[in-house]
Amino acid sequence: MNRTKPITGELLALKNTIEKYALDYGLDFYPQIFEVCDYDTINILAAQGGFPTRYPHWKFGMDYDQLSKGYAYGLQKIYEMVINTNPCYAYLLQANNWVDQKIVMAHVYGHNDFFKNNAWFSGTNRKMMDVMANHGTKIRRYMDRYGADAVETFIDKVLSLENLLDINELFETTSLKRRRQELNDQETAESSDDGYLIDDRSAALKSFMRTKARATKKDAPKEEEEESLNADKPHVKTKDVLGYLIQYAPIEEWQADIIGILREEAYYFLPQRMTKIMNEGWASYWHSTIMTQKALDSSEIVDFADKHAGVMYMSKQNINPYKIGIELMRDIEYRWNRGMFGKDYNECPSMKDKLAWDTKLGKGREKIFEVRKSHNDISFIDEFLTPDFCERQQLFTYKYNPRSGRYEIDSKDFQAIKQKLLGQLTNFGQPIIEVEDGNFMNRKELLLNHIHYGVDLDVNFANETLRNLFAIWRRPVNLKTKYEDKEVIFNFDGKEFKPLT
Repeated sequence: MNRTKPITGELLALKNTIEKYALDYGLDFYPQIFEVCDYDTINILAAQGGFPTRYPHWKFGMDYDQLSKGYAYGLQKIYEMVINTNPCYAYLLQANNWVDQKIVMAHVYGHNDFFKNNAWFSGTNRKMMDVMANHGTKIRRYMDRYGADAVETFIDKVLSLENLLDINELFETTSLKRRRQELNDQETAESSDDGYLIDDRSAALKSFMRTKARATKKDAPKEEEEESLNADKPHVKTKDVLGYLIQYAPIEEWQADIIGILREEAYYFLPQRMTKIMNEGWASYWHSTIMTQKALDSSEIVDFADKHAGVMYMSKQNINPYKIGIELMRDIEYRWNRGMFGKDYNECPSMKDKLAWDTKLGKGREKIFEVRKSHNDISFIDEFLTPDFCERQQLFTYKYNPRSGRYEIDSKDFQAIKQKLLGQLTNFGQPIIEVEDGNFMNRKELLLNHIHYGVDLDVNFANETLRNLFAIWRRPVNLKTKYEDKEVIFNFDGKEFKPLT
Protein backbone atom coordinates (compact mmCIF):
# COMPACT_ATOMS: atom_id res chain seq x y z
CA MET A 1 0.00 0.00 0.00
CA ASN A 2 1.43 3.36 -1.08
CA ARG A 3 -1.33 5.79 -0.19
CA THR A 4 0.51 7.97 2.33
CA LYS A 5 2.91 10.81 1.66
CA PRO A 6 5.50 12.65 3.75
CA ILE A 7 4.55 15.99 5.26
CA THR A 8 5.84 19.13 3.55
CA GLY A 9 5.53 22.89 3.76
CA GLU A 10 3.63 24.28 6.74
CA LEU A 11 3.09 20.84 8.30
CA LEU A 12 6.82 20.14 8.22
CA ALA A 13 7.54 23.53 9.80
CA LEU A 14 4.92 22.78 12.48
CA LYS A 15 6.52 19.39 13.13
CA ASN A 16 9.91 21.04 13.69
CA THR A 17 8.36 23.56 16.09
CA ILE A 18 6.48 20.94 18.14
CA GLU A 19 9.60 18.75 18.24
CA LYS A 20 11.62 21.64 19.68
CA TYR A 21 8.99 22.17 22.38
CA ALA A 22 9.08 18.45 23.25
CA LEU A 23 12.87 18.50 23.54
CA ASP A 24 12.74 21.62 25.71
CA TYR A 25 10.50 19.76 28.15
CA GLY A 26 12.99 16.88 28.37
CA LEU A 27 11.19 14.30 26.26
CA ASP A 28 13.51 11.67 24.79
CA PHE A 29 12.24 10.02 21.62
CA TYR A 30 13.18 8.18 18.44
CA PRO A 31 13.44 10.10 15.14
CA GLN A 32 9.85 10.99 14.24
CA ILE A 33 8.39 10.57 10.75
CA PHE A 34 4.92 11.96 9.99
CA GLU A 35 2.93 11.00 6.90
CA VAL A 36 -0.51 12.22 5.81
CA CYS A 37 -3.35 10.14 4.41
CA ASP A 38 -7.11 10.20 3.82
CA TYR A 39 -9.89 8.57 5.86
CA ASP A 40 -9.95 5.35 3.85
CA THR A 41 -6.20 4.84 4.18
CA ILE A 42 -6.12 5.51 7.91
CA ASN A 43 -8.98 3.00 8.36
CA ILE A 44 -6.95 0.40 6.45
CA LEU A 45 -3.92 1.12 8.62
CA ALA A 46 -5.97 0.96 11.82
CA ALA A 47 -7.50 -2.36 10.78
CA GLN A 48 -3.98 -3.74 10.28
CA GLY A 49 -2.65 -2.54 13.62
CA GLY A 50 -1.00 0.50 12.06
CA PHE A 51 1.16 -1.42 9.58
CA PRO A 52 0.78 -0.92 5.82
CA THR A 53 1.65 -4.54 4.99
CA ARG A 54 0.33 -7.55 6.91
CA TYR A 55 -0.43 -11.19 6.15
CA PRO A 56 -3.75 -11.80 4.35
CA HIS A 57 -6.62 -12.66 6.68
CA TRP A 58 -10.34 -12.00 6.82
CA LYS A 59 -10.18 -10.32 10.25
CA PHE A 60 -8.39 -7.29 8.80
CA GLY A 61 -11.21 -6.84 6.28
CA MET A 62 -13.80 -7.18 9.03
CA ASP A 63 -12.07 -4.55 11.18
CA TYR A 64 -11.78 -2.23 8.18
CA ASP A 65 -15.50 -2.59 7.46
CA GLN A 66 -16.40 -1.71 11.05
CA LEU A 67 -14.09 1.32 11.09
CA SER A 68 -15.40 2.57 7.75
CA LYS A 69 -19.02 2.26 8.86
CA GLY A 70 -18.20 3.96 12.15
CA TYR A 71 -16.80 6.93 10.24
CA ALA A 72 -19.63 6.98 7.66
CA TYR A 73 -22.28 7.03 10.39
CA GLY A 74 -20.43 9.64 12.44
CA LEU A 75 -19.77 7.29 15.36
CA GLN A 76 -15.98 7.55 15.41
CA LYS A 77 -13.06 9.37 13.86
CA ILE A 78 -9.38 8.45 13.87
CA TYR A 79 -7.27 11.60 14.16
CA GLU A 80 -3.86 9.93 14.20
CA MET A 81 -1.98 6.69 14.50
CA VAL A 82 1.51 6.16 15.88
CA ILE A 83 3.65 3.02 15.55
CA ASN A 84 6.23 1.73 18.03
CA THR A 85 9.22 1.56 15.69
CA ASN A 86 12.60 3.25 15.25
CA PRO A 87 12.23 5.63 13.49
CA CYS A 88 8.74 6.17 14.88
CA TYR A 89 6.05 6.44 12.20
CA ALA A 90 2.86 8.42 12.73
CA TYR A 91 -0.01 9.05 10.31
CA LEU A 92 -1.92 12.32 10.21
CA LEU A 93 -5.42 12.60 8.80
CA GLN A 94 -5.36 14.93 5.82
CA ALA A 95 -8.74 16.44 6.73
CA ASN A 96 -7.65 17.52 10.22
CA ASN A 97 -7.76 21.27 10.81
CA TRP A 98 -4.69 23.17 11.98
CA VAL A 99 -5.41 22.87 15.70
CA ASP A 100 -6.03 19.12 15.30
CA GLN A 101 -2.65 18.70 13.65
CA LYS A 102 -0.94 20.58 16.48
CA ILE A 103 -2.65 18.42 19.12
CA VAL A 104 -1.87 15.22 17.25
CA MET A 105 1.81 16.03 16.77
CA ALA A 106 2.27 16.94 20.43
CA HIS A 107 0.38 13.76 21.42
CA VAL A 108 2.58 11.63 19.15
CA TYR A 109 5.80 12.92 20.71
CA GLY A 110 4.44 11.82 24.09
CA HIS A 111 3.81 8.32 22.74
CA ASN A 112 7.22 8.21 21.09
CA ASP A 113 8.92 9.12 24.37
CA PHE A 114 6.90 6.46 26.20
CA PHE A 115 7.74 3.75 23.64
CA LYS A 116 11.44 4.51 23.92
CA ASN A 117 11.73 4.78 27.70
CA ASN A 118 9.12 2.56 29.36
CA ALA A 119 10.69 -0.67 30.66
CA TRP A 120 7.91 -2.88 29.30
CA PHE A 121 8.88 -1.87 25.76
CA SER A 122 12.60 -2.49 26.30
CA GLY A 123 12.59 -5.82 24.48
CA THR A 124 10.52 -4.61 21.54
CA ASN A 125 11.83 -5.23 18.04
CA ARG A 126 11.96 -1.68 16.67
CA LYS A 127 12.21 -2.95 13.07
CA MET A 128 8.67 -4.28 13.19
CA MET A 129 7.62 -2.46 10.02
CA ASP A 130 9.97 -4.69 8.02
CA VAL A 131 9.19 -7.76 10.13
CA MET A 132 5.44 -7.44 9.49
CA ALA A 133 6.07 -7.16 5.74
CA ASN A 134 8.30 -10.26 5.82
CA HIS A 135 5.64 -12.15 7.79
CA GLY A 136 3.12 -11.29 5.09
CA THR A 137 5.49 -12.60 2.40
CA LYS A 138 6.04 -15.87 4.28
CA ILE A 139 2.36 -16.56 4.83
CA ARG A 140 1.47 -15.75 1.22
CA ARG A 141 4.08 -18.26 0.09
CA TYR A 142 2.65 -20.87 2.46
CA MET A 143 -0.78 -20.17 0.97
CA ASP A 144 0.59 -20.72 -2.52
CA ARG A 145 2.21 -23.97 -1.43
CA TYR A 146 -0.39 -25.51 0.91
CA GLY A 147 -3.61 -23.75 -0.11
CA ALA A 148 -5.16 -20.51 1.10
CA ASP A 149 -8.02 -22.26 2.92
CA ALA A 150 -5.73 -24.61 4.87
CA VAL A 151 -3.42 -21.79 5.95
CA GLU A 152 -6.20 -19.38 6.85
CA THR A 153 -8.04 -22.04 8.85
CA PHE A 154 -4.87 -22.76 10.79
CA ILE A 155 -4.34 -19.03 11.41
CA ASP A 156 -7.91 -18.80 12.77
CA LYS A 157 -7.12 -21.45 15.36
CA VAL A 158 -3.82 -19.87 16.40
CA LEU A 159 -5.36 -16.39 16.69
CA SER A 160 -7.91 -17.77 19.16
CA LEU A 161 -4.95 -18.65 21.41
CA GLU A 162 -2.84 -15.49 20.95
CA ASN A 163 -3.74 -14.14 24.39
CA LEU A 164 -2.10 -17.17 26.09
CA LEU A 165 1.20 -15.39 26.66
CA ASP A 166 3.74 -14.90 29.44
CA ILE A 167 4.61 -11.27 30.22
CA ASN A 168 8.02 -12.35 31.52
CA GLU A 169 8.98 -13.06 27.91
CA LEU A 170 8.99 -9.30 27.31
CA PHE A 171 12.27 -8.91 29.15
CA GLU A 172 15.55 -9.86 27.59
CA THR A 173 17.19 -13.10 28.67
CA THR A 174 20.30 -14.61 27.13
CA SER A 175 18.19 -16.86 24.92
CA LEU A 176 15.97 -13.96 23.86
CA LYS A 177 18.98 -11.82 22.95
CA ARG A 178 20.35 -14.68 20.87
CA ARG A 179 17.01 -15.17 19.14
CA ARG A 180 16.72 -11.43 18.46
CA GLN A 181 20.13 -11.44 16.78
CA GLU A 182 19.07 -14.42 14.69
CA LEU A 183 15.90 -12.60 13.68
CA ASN A 184 17.84 -9.49 12.70
CA ASP A 185 20.23 -11.58 10.62
CA GLN A 186 17.28 -13.30 8.94
CA GLU A 187 15.58 -9.96 8.20
CA THR A 188 18.77 -8.70 6.57
CA ALA A 189 18.97 -11.80 4.40
CA GLU A 190 15.31 -11.56 3.41
CA SER A 191 15.56 -7.85 2.59
CA SER A 192 18.46 -8.54 0.23
CA ASP A 193 16.29 -11.13 -1.54
CA ASP A 194 13.34 -8.73 -2.17
CA GLY A 195 11.41 -10.21 0.71
CA TYR A 196 11.64 -13.82 -0.45
CA LEU A 197 13.11 -16.29 1.93
CA ILE A 198 16.43 -17.95 1.38
CA ASP A 199 15.12 -20.54 3.83
CA ASP A 200 11.38 -20.95 4.47
CA ARG A 201 11.98 -21.49 8.18
CA SER A 202 12.23 -18.41 10.35
CA ALA A 203 15.19 -17.92 12.66
CA ALA A 204 12.84 -18.23 15.63
CA LEU A 205 11.62 -21.59 14.37
CA LYS A 206 15.18 -22.81 13.82
CA SER A 207 16.03 -21.85 17.38
CA PHE A 208 13.09 -23.84 18.73
CA MET A 209 13.93 -26.76 16.48
CA ARG A 210 17.49 -26.88 17.77
CA THR A 211 16.34 -27.14 21.37
CA LYS A 212 14.22 -30.21 20.73
CA ALA A 213 15.89 -31.91 17.72
CA ARG A 214 12.65 -31.68 15.81
CA ALA A 215 13.72 -33.21 12.50
CA THR A 216 12.69 -36.79 11.77
CA LYS A 217 13.57 -39.14 8.94
CA LYS A 218 11.59 -38.42 5.80
CA ASP A 219 10.47 -42.01 5.34
CA ALA A 220 9.72 -42.71 9.02
CA PRO A 221 6.29 -44.22 9.71
CA LYS A 222 3.68 -41.71 10.91
CA GLU A 223 3.42 -43.43 14.29
CA GLU A 224 7.19 -43.12 14.86
CA GLU A 225 7.14 -39.46 13.81
CA GLU A 226 4.34 -38.63 16.26
CA GLU A 227 6.14 -40.57 19.00
CA SER A 228 9.31 -38.56 18.37
CA LEU A 229 7.48 -35.25 18.43
CA ASN A 230 5.63 -36.05 21.66
CA ALA A 231 8.56 -37.57 23.54
CA ASP A 232 10.16 -36.06 26.64
CA LYS A 233 7.73 -33.19 27.16
CA PRO A 234 8.85 -31.18 30.18
CA HIS A 235 6.55 -30.90 33.16
CA VAL A 236 7.66 -27.32 33.76
CA LYS A 237 4.70 -24.97 33.94
CA THR A 238 4.58 -22.15 31.41
CA LYS A 239 2.07 -19.47 30.49
CA ASP A 240 3.64 -19.19 27.03
CA VAL A 241 1.22 -21.65 25.47
CA LEU A 242 2.07 -20.71 21.88
CA GLY A 243 5.79 -21.19 22.54
CA TYR A 244 5.05 -24.61 24.07
CA LEU A 245 3.01 -25.64 21.01
CA ILE A 246 5.86 -24.69 18.68
CA GLN A 247 8.23 -26.93 20.56
CA TYR A 248 6.08 -29.94 21.34
CA ALA A 249 2.92 -30.11 19.20
CA PRO A 250 3.02 -32.73 16.38
CA ILE A 251 2.68 -30.20 13.58
CA GLU A 252 4.31 -29.50 10.23
CA GLU A 253 7.20 -27.07 10.04
CA TRP A 254 5.11 -24.50 8.14
CA GLN A 255 2.51 -24.65 10.90
CA ALA A 256 5.18 -24.18 13.58
CA ASP A 257 6.51 -21.22 11.61
CA ILE A 258 3.06 -19.61 11.43
CA ILE A 259 2.60 -20.04 15.18
CA GLY A 260 6.01 -18.41 15.65
CA ILE A 261 4.99 -15.51 13.40
CA LEU A 262 1.71 -14.87 15.20
CA ARG A 263 3.36 -15.33 18.59
CA GLU A 264 6.02 -12.74 17.75
CA GLU A 265 3.35 -10.25 16.66
CA ALA A 266 1.29 -10.93 19.80
CA TYR A 267 4.30 -10.21 22.01
CA TYR A 268 4.98 -7.03 20.04
CA PHE A 269 1.50 -5.68 20.83
CA LEU A 270 1.47 -6.97 24.44
CA PRO A 271 3.25 -3.98 26.07
CA GLN A 272 0.78 -1.61 24.42
CA ARG A 273 -2.09 -3.55 25.96
CA MET A 274 -0.37 -3.55 29.36
CA THR A 275 0.21 0.22 29.40
CA LYS A 276 -2.90 1.62 27.70
CA ILE A 277 -3.85 3.96 30.58
CA MET A 278 -0.29 5.11 31.22
CA ASN A 279 0.62 5.51 27.55
CA GLU A 280 -2.46 7.52 26.64
CA GLY A 281 -2.25 9.47 29.89
CA TRP A 282 1.39 10.38 29.25
CA ALA A 283 0.73 11.43 25.64
CA SER A 284 -2.35 13.43 26.72
CA TYR A 285 -0.41 15.12 29.52
CA TRP A 286 2.20 16.32 27.03
CA HIS A 287 -0.18 17.40 24.30
CA SER A 288 -2.07 19.41 26.93
CA THR A 289 1.14 20.91 28.35
CA ILE A 290 2.72 21.76 25.01
CA MET A 291 -0.48 23.22 23.61
CA THR A 292 -1.46 25.36 26.60
CA GLN A 293 2.04 26.59 27.43
CA LYS A 294 3.75 26.82 24.04
CA ALA A 295 1.92 26.01 20.82
CA LEU A 296 -1.52 27.63 21.02
CA ASP A 297 -2.34 30.98 19.50
CA SER A 298 -4.95 33.01 21.37
CA SER A 299 -7.46 32.48 18.56
CA GLU A 300 -7.15 28.69 18.92
CA ILE A 301 -7.88 28.32 22.65
CA VAL A 302 -11.62 27.63 22.37
CA ASP A 303 -11.13 25.16 19.52
CA PHE A 304 -8.43 23.32 21.50
CA ALA A 305 -10.58 23.23 24.65
CA ASP A 306 -13.46 21.74 22.68
CA LYS A 307 -11.27 19.02 21.08
CA HIS A 308 -9.45 18.22 24.32
CA ALA A 309 -12.71 17.94 26.26
CA GLY A 310 -14.05 15.51 23.65
CA VAL A 311 -11.01 13.26 24.08
CA MET A 312 -11.22 13.42 27.89
CA TYR A 313 -14.97 12.79 28.17
CA MET A 314 -15.72 9.77 30.35
CA SER A 315 -19.12 8.11 30.24
CA LYS A 316 -20.89 6.72 33.30
CA GLN A 317 -20.35 3.15 32.08
CA ASN A 318 -16.73 2.95 30.89
CA ILE A 319 -13.28 4.01 31.98
CA ASN A 320 -11.62 6.43 29.56
CA PRO A 321 -7.86 5.61 29.62
CA TYR A 322 -7.01 9.11 28.35
CA LYS A 323 -8.89 10.76 31.23
CA ILE A 324 -7.76 8.43 34.03
CA GLY A 325 -4.16 8.47 32.75
CA ILE A 326 -3.77 12.24 32.44
CA GLU A 327 -5.50 12.97 35.74
CA LEU A 328 -3.34 10.45 37.62
CA MET A 329 -0.19 11.95 36.06
CA ARG A 330 -1.31 15.41 37.14
CA ASP A 331 -2.20 14.15 40.61
CA ILE A 332 1.25 12.58 41.04
CA GLU A 333 2.93 15.79 39.86
CA TYR A 334 0.84 17.89 42.28
CA ARG A 335 1.46 15.60 45.26
CA TRP A 336 5.23 15.36 44.70
CA ASN A 337 5.52 19.11 44.18
CA ARG A 338 3.93 19.64 47.61
CA GLY A 339 5.43 16.62 49.39
CA MET A 340 1.98 15.04 49.90
CA PHE A 341 3.22 11.49 50.43
CA GLY A 342 5.19 9.42 52.92
CA LYS A 343 4.81 8.53 56.59
CA ASP A 344 4.32 12.04 57.98
CA TYR A 345 1.65 12.95 55.46
CA ASN A 346 -0.22 9.65 55.67
CA GLU A 347 -0.31 9.70 59.48
CA CYS A 348 -1.40 13.33 59.75
CA PRO A 349 -4.72 13.25 61.68
CA SER A 350 -6.01 16.62 60.48
CA MET A 351 -7.78 16.77 57.12
CA LYS A 352 -7.36 20.55 57.15
CA ASP A 353 -3.60 20.22 57.52
CA LYS A 354 -3.49 17.60 54.75
CA LEU A 355 -5.35 19.88 52.34
CA ALA A 356 -2.92 22.73 53.08
CA TRP A 357 0.17 20.48 53.08
CA ASP A 358 3.05 21.98 51.09
CA THR A 359 6.72 21.30 51.80
CA LYS A 360 7.76 23.07 48.57
CA LEU A 361 9.47 19.84 47.47
CA GLY A 362 9.08 20.59 43.76
CA LYS A 363 9.74 17.02 42.59
CA GLY A 364 6.54 16.56 40.58
CA ARG A 365 7.92 16.64 37.05
CA GLU A 366 10.86 14.47 38.05
CA LYS A 367 8.48 11.94 39.62
CA ILE A 368 6.22 11.51 36.60
CA PHE A 369 9.27 10.91 34.38
CA GLU A 370 10.34 8.25 36.87
CA VAL A 371 6.86 6.69 36.86
CA ARG A 372 6.64 6.52 33.07
CA LYS A 373 9.93 4.65 33.01
CA SER A 374 9.10 1.65 35.18
CA HIS A 375 5.37 1.09 35.61
CA ASN A 376 2.58 -0.65 33.73
CA ASP A 377 -1.15 0.00 34.21
CA ILE A 378 -1.55 -2.45 37.10
CA SER A 379 1.35 -1.12 39.17
CA PHE A 380 0.39 2.45 38.19
CA ILE A 381 -3.15 2.06 39.56
CA ASP A 382 -2.06 -0.03 42.53
CA GLU A 383 0.54 2.48 43.73
CA PHE A 384 -0.89 5.87 42.84
CA LEU A 385 -4.69 5.59 42.94
CA THR A 386 -5.86 7.30 46.16
CA PRO A 387 -9.24 7.80 47.91
CA ASP A 388 -9.00 11.55 47.27
CA PHE A 389 -8.45 10.95 43.56
CA CYS A 390 -11.48 8.63 43.31
CA GLU A 391 -13.64 11.19 45.10
CA ARG A 392 -12.53 14.07 42.85
CA GLN A 393 -13.06 12.03 39.68
CA GLN A 394 -16.41 10.69 40.97
CA LEU A 395 -15.45 7.07 40.36
CA PHE A 396 -17.76 4.26 41.46
CA THR A 397 -18.56 0.64 40.73
CA TYR A 398 -21.88 -0.40 39.23
CA LYS A 399 -23.82 -3.58 38.60
CA TYR A 400 -27.01 -4.73 36.91
CA ASN A 401 -30.17 -4.67 39.02
CA PRO A 402 -32.58 -7.31 37.68
CA ARG A 403 -35.48 -5.74 39.60
CA SER A 404 -35.19 -2.36 37.91
CA GLY A 405 -33.66 -3.68 34.69
CA ARG A 406 -30.91 -1.05 34.87
CA TYR A 407 -27.25 -0.73 35.75
CA GLU A 408 -26.98 1.09 39.07
CA ILE A 409 -24.24 2.40 41.36
CA ASP A 410 -22.99 -0.47 43.51
CA SER A 411 -20.31 1.16 45.66
CA LYS A 412 -18.26 4.32 46.07
CA ASP A 413 -15.88 2.59 48.47
CA PHE A 414 -12.24 3.21 47.51
CA GLN A 415 -11.11 -0.39 47.97
CA ALA A 416 -14.02 -1.69 45.90
CA ILE A 417 -13.19 0.75 43.09
CA LYS A 418 -9.50 -0.11 43.18
CA GLN A 419 -10.09 -3.87 43.19
CA LYS A 420 -12.56 -3.56 40.33
CA LEU A 421 -10.05 -1.60 38.26
CA LEU A 422 -7.21 -4.00 39.04
CA GLY A 423 -9.45 -6.97 38.25
CA GLN A 424 -10.25 -5.52 34.83
CA LEU A 425 -6.58 -4.80 34.13
CA THR A 426 -5.16 -8.14 35.33
CA ASN A 427 -4.47 -10.05 32.11
CA PHE A 428 -6.89 -7.56 30.45
CA GLY A 429 -9.82 -9.23 32.19
CA GLN A 430 -9.08 -12.54 30.48
CA PRO A 431 -8.38 -15.84 32.25
CA ILE A 432 -4.77 -16.72 33.07
CA ILE A 433 -3.93 -20.13 31.61
CA GLU A 434 -0.73 -22.13 31.89
CA VAL A 435 0.50 -25.46 30.54
CA GLU A 436 0.82 -27.91 33.41
CA ASP A 437 1.60 -31.21 31.66
CA GLY A 438 2.22 -32.36 28.10
CA ASN A 439 1.84 -36.03 28.98
CA PHE A 440 -1.23 -36.00 31.22
CA MET A 441 -2.00 -39.41 32.75
CA ASN A 442 0.91 -40.74 30.64
CA ARG A 443 -1.32 -40.59 27.53
CA LYS A 444 0.33 -37.68 25.68
CA GLU A 445 -2.67 -35.51 26.46
CA LEU A 446 -2.27 -31.80 27.12
CA LEU A 447 -3.26 -30.46 30.53
CA LEU A 448 -3.82 -26.74 31.04
CA ASN A 449 -4.45 -25.05 34.36
CA HIS A 450 -6.70 -22.03 34.87
CA ILE A 451 -5.27 -19.83 37.62
CA HIS A 452 -8.51 -18.94 39.37
CA TYR A 453 -8.91 -15.43 40.81
CA GLY A 454 -12.54 -15.68 41.85
CA VAL A 455 -14.15 -15.55 38.40
CA ASP A 456 -15.31 -18.79 36.76
CA LEU A 457 -14.47 -19.52 33.15
CA ASP A 458 -17.05 -18.99 30.46
CA VAL A 459 -17.72 -22.62 29.54
CA ASN A 460 -18.62 -21.79 25.94
CA PHE A 461 -15.30 -20.02 25.40
CA ALA A 462 -13.46 -22.87 27.15
CA ASN A 463 -15.15 -25.32 24.80
CA GLU A 464 -14.06 -23.44 21.67
CA THR A 465 -10.53 -22.94 23.00
CA LEU A 466 -10.05 -26.64 23.70
CA ARG A 467 -11.39 -27.52 20.25
CA ASN A 468 -8.82 -25.25 18.61
CA LEU A 469 -6.06 -26.62 20.82
CA PHE A 470 -7.06 -30.16 19.89
CA ALA A 471 -6.68 -29.30 16.20
CA ILE A 472 -3.06 -28.33 16.89
CA TRP A 473 -2.16 -30.88 19.58
CA ARG A 474 -3.96 -33.75 17.75
CA ARG A 475 -4.70 -35.56 20.97
CA PRO A 476 -7.20 -34.94 23.80
CA VAL A 477 -6.73 -31.68 25.68
CA ASN A 478 -7.76 -30.95 29.27
CA LEU A 479 -8.35 -27.79 31.27
CA LYS A 480 -8.25 -27.76 35.07
CA THR A 481 -10.25 -25.02 36.78
CA LYS A 482 -12.68 -24.21 39.55
CA TYR A 483 -16.30 -24.12 38.51
CA GLU A 484 -19.08 -23.29 40.98
CA ASP A 485 -16.52 -23.58 43.82
CA LYS A 486 -15.49 -27.10 42.82
CA GLU A 487 -12.30 -28.22 41.09
CA VAL A 488 -13.10 -29.75 37.72
CA ILE A 489 -11.15 -30.85 34.65
CA PHE A 490 -12.83 -30.22 31.32
CA ASN A 491 -11.81 -32.54 28.48
CA PHE A 492 -12.15 -32.44 24.73
CA ASP A 493 -11.30 -35.70 22.98
CA GLY A 494 -12.02 -34.62 19.41
CA LYS A 495 -15.72 -35.37 19.63
CA GLU A 496 -17.16 -34.25 22.93
CA PHE A 497 -16.51 -31.47 25.45
CA LYS A 498 -17.20 -32.76 28.94
CA PRO A 499 -15.98 -32.66 32.56
CA LEU A 500 -13.90 -35.63 33.64
CA THR A 501 -15.45 -37.67 36.44
